[in-house]
Amino acid sequence: MGYAVIKTGGKQYRVQAGDKIDVEKLALEIGQEISFDVLLKGEGAAVELGSPTIPGASVTAKVIDQHRGAKGVAFKFKRRKGFHKKIGFRRHLTKLEILNVPA
Repeated sequence: MGYAVIKTGGKQYRVQAGDKIDVEKLALEIGQEISFDVLLKGEGAAVELGSPTIPGASVTAKVIDQHRGAKGVAFKFKRRKGFHKKIGFRRHLTKLEILNVPA
């Protein structure tokens, strides 16, 4: 089974057909499909690298869910000054199901 490397939201993901991944929020409705350019594709020892992308190759994914991730904490302090700041956050994410990967 082949795999591909795609880029979205400033991050790169290694995906295979059938994978479910969480990416930075995309402005799409649940059930919509999106295609991504392929940076790298491979199967076994055969790997094809794009510069920056592989012409004609694309990965198709379907939006399963729009949700928020787990809580994260941004904690800042300055030593010996008594300054502490604790800020919580939750990222907005989109769950994608990878439908097909180029051969």
